[in-house]
Amino acid sequence: MTGRSAACAAALLLLAACGSGEPDATPTEEATEVPEEFAQSEEPEAVEAAEGLGTPREERVATLGLLNKRNNVSREIEIKPGEAKRIGNVVVRLSTCEKSPPWEMPTQTAAFVQVAVQQRQDIGEDLEWQRVFSGWLFKESPSVNVVEHPIYDVWLKECAMSFPGEEADEPAAESNEA
Repeated sequence: MTGRSAACAAALLLLAACGSGEPDATPTEEATEVPEEFAQSEEPEAVEAAEGLGTPREERVATLGLLNKRNNVSREIEIKPGEAKRIGNVVVRLSTCEKSPPWEMPTQTAAFVQVAVQQRQDIGEDLEWQRVFSGWLFKESPSVNVVEHPIYDVWLKECAMSFPGEEADEPAAESNEA
């Protein structure tokens, strides 16, 4: 056997040995309960909106992006105002999300978000929940206000809400296509 074929055979034996263990029958569960101190939090100052203009606050849905920079795993979080969601050791709470009316240019989409992370203050200490961000995130200008954390990035992708007159445009567009 030549040196090259011996090296290939050794590499194949090593690869075959890698999969010899039994796979885990029970995957580890990810904690999803929100700590009590972050379940309810302060609300941003309310902005007086015109009566009946746009989707009521309770019916809006924000889509946020969450990136774990350690393992490069990105997730989408759909959340309603007043809700808090936990993903691993991150809690994201949405107080409100807003979108400028379609007749205003340039369009702006924003959300008031609070982020808490379970982390250690020092080596050897227990994990503690710490608020790492509380403020407005802007879809069109993400650099204006940034979640500054060494492991996690959070950004606003969308705020699902509508304004009067937008619903009337959709059926008309569908009837033109037929």
